[in-house]
Amino acid sequence: MSWEPTSGVTGQGVIISPMHDPRNDKLADIIVSHSLELKAGEKVLIQGNGLVTEPLVRSIIRAAKAVGALPVYKLENPKTHREWLKDADPAMLDLAAQADAHQMALMDAFVGFSAPENALELSDIPGEIMSLYQNHYNNPVHMKVRLPNTKWVVLRYPTDAFAQSAGMSGEAFEDWFYRVCTVDYKKMGEAFGPLQKLMERTDQVRISGPGKTDLTFSIKDIPVVPCSGQRNLPDGEIYTAPVKDSVIGTIAYNTPSIHDGFEYTNITFRFENGKIVEATANDTERINTILDMDEGARYVGEFAIGVNPYVDKPVNNTLFDEKIRGSIHFTPGNSYDGAFNGNRSALHWDIVLLQEAQNGGGEIWFDGVLVRKDGRFVLPELEGLNPENLS
Repeated sequence: MSWEPTSGVTGQGVIISPMHDPRNDKLADIIVSHSLELKAGEKVLIQGNGLVTEPLVRSIIRAAKAVGALPVYKLENPKTHREWLKDADPAMLDLAAQADAHQMALMDAFVGFSAPENALELSDIPGEIMSLYQNHYNNPVHMKVRLPNTKWVVLRYPTDAFAQSAGMSGEAFEDWFYRVCTVDYKKMGEAFGPLQKLMERTDQVRISGPGKTDLTFSIKDIPVVPCSGQRNLPDGEIYTAPVKDSVIGTIAYNTPSIHDGFEYTNITFRFENGKIVEATANDTERINTILDMDEGARYVGEFAIGVNPYVDKPVNNTLFDEKIRGSIHFTPGNSYDGAFNGNRSALHWDIVLLQEAQNGGGEIWFDGVLVRKDGRFVLPELEGLNPENLS
């Protein structure tokens, strides 16, 4: 268990604590009761990244203890993490992976969240080092232990830097953050029902959009998973995966995407027989280094549709951006067990394509039938997923 830091120090050296925010308690209750459904005696690891996350860590600890669960917590620091990663070698990463995988294996549940102060903190860490980190640490701890063996949920925490990235004042961003994270997930889950049934009987999908985007693939016999607050907060997506070798065509993403501390823009992938055979971006060499980390990185592990009514623009954070209403994300790398298409990779990179009219529009077709146009569902049975009906 990590040490508990002081919350702040005045000029006179007096320790102070931030004011209690009841919105953290509401969020903690959703995490414990809805997302994780914690029971008495279950062990949960609460991991905050950034000391500013400490108030929410405390709220989750209280909520977990209130239902009889056994909370353990860790508080990490992004700047220390960067120092640790510099010139990292496989032996150091393997040691950390063994230690943290052992702790993770003791848990029934996991809550992980960060407070983005500088989203580009790792931007000067070479791509080769980040690939080592994915393969020697992230894959063994999170892909092989946490994902298949624990109940888990991940989220972020509001900061001034995050607000600036989103183009909002700090106060407006906090209000927006708690609103998008505490949407009515019960209503959302019910509204997903007709779309899930439609996707489960769909074979061919076509995605079109402005510029080069024209993509076809099959989702036949791949499971479909609706997400309404169980794994991510905020939530609001429904996902499946393409049949591994079925993807043909081009997708030109229209949102930036930060991966391993570097911001990629103008990302375009061209597919043949399911594989990314051409990838370009603002740093084409660096993005191809990522896609070459293993065989599965050039195949797609997830196709998802975003519906959160309050997430209406990118904020340069994937956890939020992939839930944008009227969006899709098409993910190179690992396929989740819940909608497995046979692809394994240390990579899982959710990159977002916006399709509302103000973003250039676009269409989704299932077996030749138009399902969504310019970000709005057009079939009557799916209209419950349009923003005004989920707000």
